[in-house]
Amino acid sequence: SIAVMQALEDVLKKADADPSVKAVTICGENGKFSAGADIRGFSSPSTQSFSLGALVSLIESCQKPVVAAIEGIALGGGLEVALGCHYRVAHVKARMGLPEVTLGLLPGAEGTQRLPRLIGIPAALDMITTGKHISATEALKLGLVDEVVEENTVEAAIRLANKV
Repeated sequence: SIAVMQALEDVLKKADADPSVKAVTICGENGKFSAGADIRGFSSPSTQSFSLGALVSLIESCQKPVVAAIEGIALGGGLEVALGCHYRVAHVKARMGLPEVTLGLLPGAEGTQRLPRLIGIPAALDMITTGKHISATEALKLGLVDEVVEENTVEAAIRLANKV
């Protein structure tokens, strides 16, 4: 939602400016990282004035390490948010993908640029053009995530953030 994206932008800017903050971990709620955008909101004026791509670029340009703690699902815009992070930790049961293509939509927050940089063009094209979801284990093999855990994903992401 716009409210979530605005809150994330505000917190990132505040964290980046605060010298006491050494790293940032982004996580979802209720066991899910993010299912992406609700397509019913695409035509609302407030949605058109806010760019998920700009938010993902802000994450990527953060001067401090940003780690995504992926639980449950990271789909569509949710995966694009994770792609903007410097590191990604996923729970072993997590699934990731860009399913909007099955609705005739292209990923709109630069996922089509960031995904190939991480996992290579052939694997990225497969995910982008089919809408296929992949498991955390497959994501690790492809280089989409840096670590897969069976424990608390947020705690593992915080440990990684503290390391880097």
